[in-house]
Amino acid sequence: MPSPEPTVSTTHLAEQLVRLTRRVHRAQKHHLEHLDIAFTPAQSRLLRIVDHCRDTPPRMADLAERLEVVPRAVTTLVDALEAHGAVRRVPDPANRRVVRIELTDTGRSTLRALRSARRAAAEEILAPLTADQREVLGDLLTTLVDGPDRPH
Repeated sequence: MPSPEPTVSTTHLAEQLVRLTRRVHRAQKHHLEHLDIAFTPAQSRLLRIVDHCRDTPPRMADLAERLEVVPRAVTTLVDALEAHGAVRRVPDPANRRVVRIELTDTGRSTLRALRSARRAAAEEILAPLTADQREVLGDLLTTLVDGPDRPH
């Protein structure tokens, strides 16, 4: 009877994922140092969401739902990004009581720099992997991110 294959503990895998995430953030931050950009991962994600909603700028409530945070947390993020000139609050043309968030030109250029830094960080981290290993890793990460109940 063959011996069972050794397994890696879930705790160990979880720790590796956390360490990898931190490493990606550090590498991305390193690639942004010369640009004097210091956005948090949450602020970067908010910029990406706002950019994705180009046709209709999102409401604060939409952002809170997409970020899976309480609305107050979105207010803090938007305040910080507005102070950097990356986003602006605009009234909804259909309901002036509703505030929508849109990217500014500064926000768009910042987002381009963030994306470039993320690509450079990923290349740096993934450099030891072959093309086949990258493909396998991508498939595994898609499975984990999408979860068992979401279609690919």
